[in-house]
Amino acid sequence: MAQKRESESRKLLGRLRDAMAEDGDGQQRLDKITGLIASSMQTEVCSIYLFRDAETLELCATEGLNPESVHQTRLRLGEGLVGRVAKRSKTINTADAPSEKGFRYMPETGEEIFSSFLGIPIQRLGERLGVLVVQSKAARLFSADELYALEVVAMVLAEMTELGAFLGEGEALSARHQQPVLLRGTTGQEGAAIGHVWLHEPRVVVTNVIAEDPETESRRLNEAVDTLRVSVDKLLAGAAGGDGEQLQVLEAYRMFANSKGWMRRMEEDISNGLSAEAAVEKEQTQARTRMGQVSDSYLRERLQDLDDLSNRLLRILTGQGTITGAEMPADPVLVARNIGPGELLEYGRSLKAIVLEEGSVGSHAAIVARALAIPLVVHAEAITREALNGDQIMVDGDQGIVHLRPDDTVNAAFQDKIAMQADAQERYSATRNAPATTLCGTTIGLQMNAGLMADLPSLESSGAEGVGLFRTELQFLIRNQMPRRSELSALYKRVLDASGDKRVVFRTLDIGSDKVLTYMKPNDEPNPALGWRAIRVGLDKPGVMRMQLQALLRAAAGRNLSVMFPFVAQYSEYIAAKAEMNKAMDRERKLGHPLPAKLEIGAMLETPSLAFAPQAFFEDAEFLSIGGNDLKQFFFAADRENERVRRRYDTLSISFLSFLQGIVTRCEVAGTPLSFCGEDAGRPVEAACFAAIGLRTLSMRPASIGPVKHMLRRVDLNVLRKIIEECHDSGEQSVRAPVMEYLKSVAR
Repeated sequence: MAQKRESESRKLLGRLRDAMAEDGDGQQRLDKITGLIASSMQTEVCSIYLFRDAETLELCATEGLNPESVHQTRLRLGEGLVGRVAKRSKTINTADAPSEKGFRYMPETGEEIFSSFLGIPIQRLGERLGVLVVQSKAARLFSADELYALEVVAMVLAEMTELGAFLGEGEALSARHQQPVLLRGTTGQEGAAIGHVWLHEPRVVVTNVIAEDPETESRRLNEAVDTLRVSVDKLLAGAAGGDGEQLQVLEAYRMFANSKGWMRRMEEDISNGLSAEAAVEKEQTQARTRMGQVSDSYLRERLQDLDDLSNRLLRILTGQGTITGAEMPADPVLVARNIGPGELLEYGRSLKAIVLEEGSVGSHAAIVARALAIPLVVHAEAITREALNGDQIMVDGDQGIVHLRPDDTVNAAFQDKIAMQADAQERYSATRNAPATTLCGTTIGLQMNAGLMADLPSLESSGAEGVGLFRTELQFLIRNQMPRRSELSALYKRVLDASGDKRVVFRTLDIGSDKVLTYMKPNDEPNPALGWRAIRVGLDKPGVMRMQLQALLRAAAGRNLSVMFPFVAQYSEYIAAKAEMNKAMDRERKLGHPLPAKLEIGAMLETPSLAFAPQAFFEDAEFLSIGGNDLKQFFFAADRENERVRRRYDTLSISFLSFLQGIVTRCEVAGTPLSFCGEDAGRPVEAACFAAIGLRTLSMRPASIGPVKHMLRRVDLNVLRKIIEECHDSGEQSVRAPVMEYLKSVAR
């Protein structure tokens, strides 16, 4: 029976290959294919449904149903048996289709006389492309051999669709990767950019789907797998003695690379007529489908390992590695599933924007993108499948929207937006050196956030008065080993040299949560954002903190130095951290090294608990900076990585502004300088309200300083304060609406 199945499968694939080679357009090919499949399967009906859009399937070809229903019959995703096959990516095999759950009768097709139904999803690497259906009058279940043969054919159809084999005049047969696509993701870094796609890992295209010589293909597969196994063994050898969890991942790689079941399934596909590449991709497609259906995180990780190994194997077989010979466009927009900070820094400021299929707003990539002021959109689902190198792409980091291959209307509108932003920046440059003084005579200090030496030129060009936050963790994140003290000291010295006489506030190492060092063993924590991170890591591993504090002191070399500790939750943590600084000072003094002319030690207020610390804390701290991003998520109990909740809560809610005002009051009583640092500080409306409740220093990304200064110079804080007080007294939940009304009036 197996030999018969192999023979029939190869015969059918051979006929399909011949049909593909014949002259004719896409519709003629589809019509020919449905006839071949119906004949080979000995069924009265074979139909091919393809997606017209993400939610709609269209009957594109049929043998046995009413020909007039082609391109007329459409089904929503999940509708009828065909829609269910597509939605669930699962086969339906039934002897009595009308009695099957979800059956929908389509009278225009004439299918009421057919009882048996076998529907197979047409998909490629997790992307749904359509459904292949065979039907017969006789009530019967299709055999396992028949089901297997149709799965192989569906895989071939998926590759043919990807390669554009079915393009033609039919309205549903438009070219893939040529139509405009709108993708909605999440803002990782604000800003807008126009450019052309540059894929971090170009997609592998399988062009030889059907093969004539199974022995040759089997030999190619085995040689490629041997190469893969050697590369995995080398990775393991290189990681020997390293991190235990990294070794576990590589051992899982080795297990899959040596899996007899994996090889057996691929060799069976080859014996049935597929090429080595097509056999690998068939396995990969099934793994991706299973990955999307399992909720168990361990199983998902293992399937991800298999998916990654399949990618490696495909690149070995096809020779389509990362270096493809394509030339990077002059205006590259990087598109990737995900990317590490080191890889991103290698691209540098040449990138116009970044679009990631995965990632998060607090990921390493997002941190680097903010440091480089590059617009970033994360969670752009399917972008790596939709985009091709060289495609025009427009990235709206403000809205988290990506326009791929935009039409003329979108293009014109986006060009207008870019032009308006450029005009606005030109206007802002006119007040670059002017103070941010409001109409009521209050001057607000505007500082910039930084994390790389590349940021420092913005200190002059943006009009920032200093660096309110220098993120020191980036130098730890972009390396695969702990940096040396001398390296850190040299970097911090260059930062202080570049800033001149402008103040720089260095935040000590803020790792943990979503910022994990590859060379430190990760902790399996149920809620990392509330776990072992920042100051907690520093106090538990004082060696790392001492090394960094010594590097900072040596970099200052007699100049002023400002250092603040992150994520302080209670006064005792600040006392312990300050004691570490005193020890470092004593050690430097004994070694005869010059000490800072002036040393300021502060803390970031990122937890609600610290706002209620004893007054002694506010008197002891030499300065405080509100870390708005973390503080807001803890205040509202809304994870800023979770799109379902993070936008539900308004920064300008009365409750949050009242809470901030309480912090302002406590600092005023203690005489402690206070600033606000975070994304909200760089939003003009929010910045004006912060100034109205008494915050006198704001720190933000360099590009936000111009818009914020422009806003502050045309508002009266007394009026804004009165609006906030009236909202509080009247029971309003947010001040946004009345504040916006006032701002409209002053804009006129």
